[in-house]
Amino acid sequence: MADPRSSVSELAPVRAGEQLDWARVDAWLRAHLPAELSLGAGPEVLQFPNGAANLTYLLRWQHCELVLRRPPFGVIAPGAHDMRREYKVLSRLWRHTRLAPRAFACCDDAGVCGADFFVMERRTGEVVRTEIPASMRGHARVGRRIGFAIADAMAELHALDPVACELGDLGKPDGFAARQVAGWRKRWELVRPADDTGLMDAIAERLAKAVPAAQRASFVHNDLKPDNCQFDPADPDRCKSIFDWDMTTLGDPLIDLGTLLQYWPDASDATFRELSSHPGMLELGLPSRAEIAHHYAERTGTSLAALSWWIGFAYWKTAVVTQQLYNRYLRGESKDARMLGIGARAPTLAQRGDEELRGAGI
Repeated sequence: MADPRSSVSELAPVRAGEQLDWARVDAWLRAHLPAELSLGAGPEVLQFPNGAANLTYLLRWQHCELVLRRPPFGVIAPGAHDMRREYKVLSRLWRHTRLAPRAFACCDDAGVCGADFFVMERRTGEVVRTEIPASMRGHARVGRRIGFAIADAMAELHALDPVACELGDLGKPDGFAARQVAGWRKRWELVRPADDTGLMDAIAERLAKAVPAAQRASFVHNDLKPDNCQFDPADPDRCKSIFDWDMTTLGDPLIDLGTLLQYWPDASDATFRELSSHPGMLELGLPSRAEIAHHYAERTGTSLAALSWWIGFAYWKTAVVTQQLYNRYLRGESKDARMLGIGARAPTLAQRGDEELRGAGI
């Protein structure tokens, strides 16, 4: 287990413009956290700087560390960055799977820090981004083992019974895929750039006309990618935690596999280095996209016949997200300079989605 105070690369001072009223936050938490949590003096505040949207902070008191999550500053797309949803999921799901950190309290009083926020337990471990962490390099075939562990974690999440987890009302699986297309198309309309070529709308039309029938319904994370997963350095065969649950709902589990593969490195993908925030993933020794898909299908019995639709959807959806992030930076609502580069990826993401769908005859 990594020392909770040693993960320097995952923590940084709070970015300019992203400070909160920590005295007010501290007072609210002391009044609303469960009595079992003893805080002591503090807090010291650091930021987890690697996320691209929601703001995530580490709060360190004398006797306790907690993670605070709140939406980004500025204009928020309808239904996005839902801290109440994430709190609802994590305040219940932790009892049923090790993958979910426990959430302790949620605040819907914007007077405390300007938006809804919640706090959850601090999980320690390794997040694999552009290289294998030093603490894990002694394991044989570590890249392949990490890759298959992520696929196993996805299968484990999809096998959970939402009703048994007290989350049967989290979403409406019927019509899930069609609503996803319609919802993300509305978001695109809100951020469409002046030089729009029309490709994103054309892709939306094709996706809407070819919506696949769902094989089953399950929990879906909705943003499952390698750097939303965490590992115990001693155990590369098991994902310890999954993060960023604010879009979790009930729907077709292939959305998670399509999303994961869209982020996944593959030596045959000439655009991966251009599109990824972590191009070094190509050198990690991870399984191929085809191997990950096959492994998941074997674990779950899922047909992959509609997978290309979901991969194409994932590229298209991510193009919308990158344009949202870019627009937020241009409006001065984010001080994170990474957003300039991320925003430039939207046209290539759209092109990759178009290619994926055309390859499947969509």
